Amino acid sequence: MNDSAPTHVNDFADFAAVLTHPGKNDWNVARRFRGFMPVVVDVETGGLNPQTDALLELAAVLLDVDASGKIVPVDRVHIHVRPFEGANLNPASMKINGIDIDHPFRGALDEAEALHQFFQPIRQRVKLNGARRAILVGHNAAFDLAVINAACARVSNKKNPFHPFSTFDTVTLSALAVGETVLAKALEAIGLHWDSTQAHGALYDAEQTAELFCRIMNNFSTTHGRAPMRVNTKPPAGSSV
Repeated sequence: MNDSAPTHVNDFADFAAVLTHPGKNDWNVARRFRGFMPVVVDVETGGLNPQTDALLELAAVLLDVDASGKIVPVDRVHIHVRPFEGANLNPASMKINGIDIDHPFRGALDEAEALHQFFQPIRQRVKLNGARRAILVGHNAAFDLAVINAACARVSNKKNPFHPFSTFDTVTLSALAVGETVLAKALEAIGLHWDSTQAHGALYDAEQTAELFCRIMNNFSTTHGRAPMRVNTKPPAGSSV
């Protein structure tokens, strides 16, 4: 069981120094996606209704590009959340996620503080990468985004860094890449490991989804990480068009 502080696996100051080093390739993850910065997210909840069911865990994996232009995970955020007042906890959902909301070492935060701490490193990375905003990546991503948007509405959080409705869904990407839509099967089909004993933990699911997203995107990219089908739409120099 994690302690009360949100987990940031890599030190942000050290990563900022790397990003701003004069020798860094200027091809960053935001430029790869037309100004949007993908962030892989997984949530665990007390049910399937974002409006009425408790938000219990938030996890994110932040991405950037390495020296060769390949997309790679660079940082993680993981926060336990205390159910909001009157929140529903569906027994079937709680059996699946295995979360004990009364565990003495769970260290859960109220929704308002949890969202603040969850968004802060994402907003910093958006600014650092010169991105327009973050875009949520997830397996059935619409659900994760709906849960976050509902929580923001409950606590009047106006600093949600994610695009309000657009997402990158690894269900669709996996169907294209390997003909699978179930996360475990897609990971196995693409040559990655899935540990069913850790499944339905927000951080583990986010990390595995990030590995899947990176593998698919890198396989569909050209040298140095460029999108292979992108066409140069800028007119030639000196053209009057």
